[in-house]
Amino acid sequence: MPSRPSLVVFDLGGVLVRICRSWREACDRAGLHFDASVIEPQRIEQRKHLRRAYERGQMPCQEFFTAVARTTSDLYSAEQIRRLHDAWLIGEYPGGRELVDRLHAAAIGTGVLSNTNHAHWSHMSPADYPAANAPRHRHPSHLLGHSKPDEAIYRAFEQSVHSNGWSGNTGAILFFDDLAENVDAARRAGWSAELIDHTGDPSLQMRAALAARGVPL
Repeated sequence: MPSRPSLVVFDLGGVLVRICRSWREACDRAGLHFDASVIEPQRIEQRKHLRRAYERGQMPCQEFFTAVARTTSDLYSAEQIRRLHDAWLIGEYPGGRELVDRLHAAAIGTGVLSNTNHAHWSHMSPADYPAANAPRHRHPSHLLGHSKPDEAIYRAFEQSVHSNGWSGNTGAILFFDDLAENVDAARRAGWSAELIDHTGDPSLQMRAALAARGVPL
């Protein structure tokens, strides 16, 4: 049996928070026309580089919206990109807050390690996103200055939680993420990590992984 964790860390999108998985889905939610040219490989690659800088806190929100609009050859305005961006967050998966509360009741620490940005982080209020706000060690990429799957973000997280009172070792961390590359990177960093299927029930998957480690909830 894998060892019992003393700190459980959650990604947000695809784990605690339901998000759009495509430009088309975000357009539908924002009430905007979908133009298929925006998913051409070259444009996707351009947005990938912009998003990486944005999620590391290296680019203000409005600058990001304007830059993304340019990658569409202005088929979408910066204001429309902002609307798409706002529509990306859908809400929370059921059972997340209860899971975090049960971990606290079992004297297990909790945290968040998410690739996100200032706008989305600010949007996730405790009233609307209780599960995302319940963990005690919450560290978004744009404040850490690093992003997954780079090793630096896992080390920055460890340093922060240790400075805030957690005294465990890296092997006592259990991390849940919906992207295989992030799970693999966490394991290379010495963490225990599990891949979550965002199309299923994340809470049930996490409960099963915890039960396998001696934490029935």
